[in-house]
Amino acid sequence: MNLSRALSRRSIEWIKFFIHSLSLSWAAVVFYQAATDQLGGDPVEALLHFTGISAFNLLLLCLSVSPLAKWLRASPLMQLRRLLGLYAFTFACLHLLSFVMFELQLEWQLLMTEIIKRPYITVGFSAWVILLLLAATSTKAMQRRLGKQWQKLHNWVYLAGPLIALHYIWSVKSDIFQPVVYIGLLAILLFCRKDKFIKTTYCVNEKRG
Repeated sequence: MNLSRALSRRSIEWIKFFIHSLSLSWAAVVFYQAATDQLGGDPVEALLHFTGISAFNLLLLCLSVSPLAKWLRASPLMQLRRLLGLYAFTFACLHLLSFVMFELQLEWQLLMTEIIKRPYITVGFSAWVILLLLAATSTKAMQRRLGKQWQKLHNWVYLAGPLIALHYIWSVKSDIFQPVVYIGLLAILLFCRKDKFIKTTYCVNEKRG
């Protein structure tokens, strides 16, 4: 059975509705728990972990769409990439905002100091800037305007992933098992694109030659 035919436009819309519902309700519940002091002994750490790991989860899901669609021969699944990517950026923004609000007490001038002083914040902020650029240029209008440069820009997502992984493992104080698992999943997803990386490298070398 051709899964592309089975996945109608209505089916994709329902999947998008599920992504919207789960992402928004999940965030609402956790922030409500934070506001009502239900996140345990260290609510700030819990909130930072939740927003950060949610951003990473959504980015991994975004990166998994392309190989999954290819493996299942279900091209309609590609319509989910932008939505998952935008929610990854949304949770990354909540992660940054939570850090500034609760760790820095809204002392925005301290943010640059923290970015310079702490390497794990440096790489995390670098990943956020990349996600910001990708989110800002994710529309079809921007794709038409940028032309061939659009794909080159959006290939930076393959740098954002490792930066987030590095930020995660550096920020962990003791148990690194979960970060290592996430790094493994990211490595698998990047390995699925090895042919694309080889082709890109070959094209670059050809132009230089």
